[in-house]
Amino acid sequence: METIDAKGRGPFIVVEGLDRSGKTTQTKRIENALVGEGYKVKLRRFPDRTTVIGEMINNYLQSKSDLEDHVIHLLFSANRWELAKQIEKDIADGYTVICDRYYYSGVVYSAAKSNPQLSLPWAREPEVGLPRPDLVIFLDLEPEVAEERGGYGDEKYEKREMQEKVRKLFHALNDSEEEEAADMVIYDAGKSVEEVTKDVLQSVSSVSLAVKQGLHPELRKVGKWKREH
Repeated sequence: METIDAKGRGPFIVVEGLDRSGKTTQTKRIENALVGEGYKVKLRRFPDRTTVIGEMINNYLQSKSDLEDHVIHLLFSANRWELAKQIEKDIADGYTVICDRYYYSGVVYSAAKSNPQLSLPWAREPEVGLPRPDLVIFLDLEPEVAEERGGYGDEKYEKREMQEKVRKLFHALNDSEEEEAADMVIYDAGKSVEEVTKDVLQSVSSVSLAVKQGLHPELRKVGKWKREH
């Protein structure tokens, strides 16, 4: 794996997946691998629960408060927007930014509630204009396998029916003709931690090299969908 020229922008990498699929573990392992190769790396995790908006989201996820579906969705989106400029700055300064969850989760989890007034296109609209990732890694895991992992069920969305809907929607995005499909790579998170890391680092290395070589000189923005879904 080659190091990024300090004068060029850094890659923007997102790790997505069901709850308990190993996102945080793999995010940290990607960071360690990149730092070992001489990259400058910054980690982000969404929702960022350290902000005022993030605290409201945290209370909702821990069932300490109850918010209408559209309200909590827009808070999740606002949480991403309040950090968007900092992400752009870090990338412009040559850092590889790795996010543990991003707007993919925000859109999919809201749409998975099956609220007829909160469709997938509606949920995605507030995300248009955010920094667009160079790579989105989706850690795919059967919900029943996730249930067996430690800590499952601690938060509002950690229920099998919800997780099954989320997984189906992630696969639907991957099978679509939209930009999300172009950016996403799916990996089996049921493998050992080491095997998953080996798999994801292949994609990380490829994208990082492409950015270094100037094949993607500009950080893109999330665009509007080509059609209604």
